[in-house]
Amino acid sequence: MNLQSDIAMDARPDTSAATHGDDNTLDFRSDNTAGAHPAILEAVVDAYRTGPLSSYGDDPLTARVVQRLRTAFGHETLLAYPVATGTAANALALSCLTPPWGVIYCHPAAHVQVDEAGAPELFSGGAKLQPVDGPAGKIDPDALAAVLAQDVKGVVHHPQPAAISITQATECGASYTPDEVRALSALARRHGLALHMDGARLGNALAHLGCTPASVTWQAGVDVLSFGATKNGALGAEAVVFFDPARAAEFEFRRKRGGHLFSKMRLLSAQLDAYLENDLWLANARHANDMAARLEAGLSPLNSVRLLYPRQANELFVALPDAIAERLRAAGAKFYPWPSDRPGEHAWRFVTSFATTPAQVARVLAVAGGRDA
Repeated sequence: MNLQSDIAMDARPDTSAATHGDDNTLDFRSDNTAGAHPAILEAVVDAYRTGPLSSYGDDPLTARVVQRLRTAFGHETLLAYPVATGTAANALALSCLTPPWGVIYCHPAAHVQVDEAGAPELFSGGAKLQPVDGPAGKIDPDALAAVLAQDVKGVVHHPQPAAISITQATECGASYTPDEVRALSALARRHGLALHMDGARLGNALAHLGCTPASVTWQAGVDVLSFGATKNGALGAEAVVFFDPARAAEFEFRRKRGGHLFSKMRLLSAQLDAYLENDLWLANARHANDMAARLEAGLSPLNSVRLLYPRQANELFVALPDAIAERLRAAGAKFYPWPSDRPGEHAWRFVTSFATTPAQVARVLAVAGGRDA
């Protein structure tokens, strides 16, 4: 057997249920801790085995991803560009929407504000992020309207309003409805701003909302989307999607300058191709949401348990008595601490994924309820 076939055999994933992990592994820290979906792994291996193809995205797989996105979003002129990380997708997208002296309005909890180490500022050449608060990670339109009403446009002493960035689903697990996106889009249009959506968990939001991808993105006024796949079954692949192609004029240069133009782009595109094929991305998201719903249904009735936010995706934010948290930790469960607005209360984040099994959820609930043998 030659080297190529050796590698292919080693890389070929086991498509049995065991691929998704041991039912006794109770890791609910993040959907980033999950592995990759078998179909996506197979697609990467198949792309590897095709032999030489043109580099830097000039290949049939990358072209097919663009067409699949056009079909998924019902938009025949959108432009899409694969990148490897959500940080790159957000930072590069925003860099096309603002000058270095611009302002990007976002929620205080947004990843672009607190989790990307200044990448949006770096890639934009110095644009300012200005937080605008609102419940459950959503920007409050009235609060944003008040900020935008300030007379700073054209005043050389002030950074200039340029863009709004929203997260779908939010960092608190809430989903913007199409009407809520339209309300922010109307503000953007009134003030000459662009609207960006960080769609790291877009599939989960769609699974909750039951609406089409188009209705909550470009039809609601979104100009540019960071289309997430890594949290929902990919190894590491995202895409920047421009619903307004005119805004993409600089993107390819910015992507190259930023070190995110992959020479073997087909191996990123293969992930996105499999992710979009037969709506795998939506099936994965529905499963993750269903597992979170089971977790919510089992934890909510327990004494002194409180949900911090309504669950509208695959994240559950819950205040637990210390005794329950300790039982869970003793059983090997992992979950992430989250701030509570009540003094002395300890709250936690539980995140489910495409790979979470009903047995894992059932075990967590048994331990939490003191029913674990």
